[in-house]
Amino acid sequence: MLHQTDVLPPMPGQRLARGCGRLLRSLDHAVLTEFVPARGLRVDLISLGPKGELWIVECKSGRADFRADRKWQGYLDWCDRYFWAVDADFPVDLLPEDTGLIQADAFGAELVRIGPETRLAGARRAKVQRDFARAAALRLQGLCDPDGISAGAF
Repeated sequence: MLHQTDVLPPMPGQRLARGCGRLLRSLDHAVLTEFVPARGLRVDLISLGPKGELWIVECKSGRADFRADRKWQGYLDWCDRYFWAVDADFPVDLLPEDTGLIQADAFGAELVRIGPETRLAGARRAKVQRDFARAAALRLQGLCDPDGISAGAF
């Protein structure tokens, strides 16, 4: 019998996100997928580390997916470190060298290169951490009470 944990996500980017989430959890980070740090931006993964550090990970399933991404530089203003997550066949020479790199599949990931740290300003950090906490709490409430009244997306 299959368990929910045995079902792989259908899309390549979702499978990368699952593997990255496992890596980040092993580093004691709390992880959210498809997080909106600001209007018009949606990151694949954001993590909150044990010291309050915020990392953003963008999952790219191939060359075309990377080339089509026009928003990634806007994500840099919302995290302390930025990473790309790609599979073993991705042409990593396309990726900017001054960003982090994670190699992943659906079952796990490896931190290949840690990008530079650019610490967020206090007010920006407080906003992202507050929004992270609210999104996590709303998602948990949705799991606990899926038929409850929801005021907006989470």
